[in-house]
Amino acid sequence: MAIFIDPPVWPAHETVFSHVISDVSLQELHLFARNAAISDRAFDRDHYDVPAHRFDDLIALGAIPVSGHELARRLSGSGLRVKARERPEKVRRGLLHRWQKLSGHANDDAAREAWETVGRDLLARWSEPHRHYHALPHLVSVLRVSSLLERSGEVGEVESRLVALAGWFHDAVYAGAAGQDEEDSAQLAQQRLDTLLPDVEISEVTRLVRLTATHTPRAGDVAGAVLSDADLEVLGRDRAEYRRYATQVRADYAHVPEENFSAGRVHVLQGLLSSTKLFHTSTGYSLWEAAARRNVEAELNELERGG
Repeated sequence: MAIFIDPPVWPAHETVFSHVISDVSLQELHLFARNAAISDRAFDRDHYDVPAHRFDDLIALGAIPVSGHELARRLSGSGLRVKARERPEKVRRGLLHRWQKLSGHANDDAAREAWETVGRDLLARWSEPHRHYHALPHLVSVLRVSSLLERSGEVGEVESRLVALAGWFHDAVYAGAAGQDEEDSAQLAQQRLDTLLPDVEISEVTRLVRLTATHTPRAGDVAGAVLSDADLEVLGRDRAEYRRYATQVRADYAHVPEENFSAGRVHVLQGLLSSTKLFHTSTGYSLWEAAARRNVEAELNELERGG
């Protein structure tokens, strides 16, 4: 166990509260909370809030008392910390603004209403409770990184908009079935964009969505390279962020037994390492290739050791 608790100094509801965290995984944190009879409602994205009268008995159950500063340091280093800008209420506002910009070409009230309906449906899909990694922050990341890569590439204005739309749809269907999820997401894009875009643009969006199943754009496919690199950018983050990503992916597949998940994850990681290039834009390759390979190799080694 690696459960930590800070002093009860945070005021609310006529008492003061402590924070309880794990520096290993949310699964461990939730297990401790269940065993300690901490209400599910006390969970706040990366920690549990517990009232002062529980402090001593939670220590007796195994929580390690640390200062507030030390608890924050451990949470940040674990990669489990959810930053303020990543909290759903803020993320949703930013995404709605992005979607409205995408639909800015709609020239009448009916078209604008249709775009808004599609956007809200997509946000609801990305907010489904079974999602952990494939959730709103990942959508934000894909859209942000796509924009970064487009500024250094040869993507025109129309192409840029289609890449963004593909980003919105690429994990819109997420049931944890690799390959089928991407196909179902592409079909959803075909259906929902049917009356909103010309057929040639819909075809490009669905092509890009399907490409995220393999991340292998053809030579010269700039739009495909941008979306593929944006989808995989997480692989090249610092070690704590990568660890958080890996933990969230495991949570996405909570329905899969550990042995089966480990075997499937090893297969995925080996496939990544066997690729000549993980990133296909020059910017993506220079920024993330080396770090991504280190991260993937480290996770693979840990899984092969039974970690």
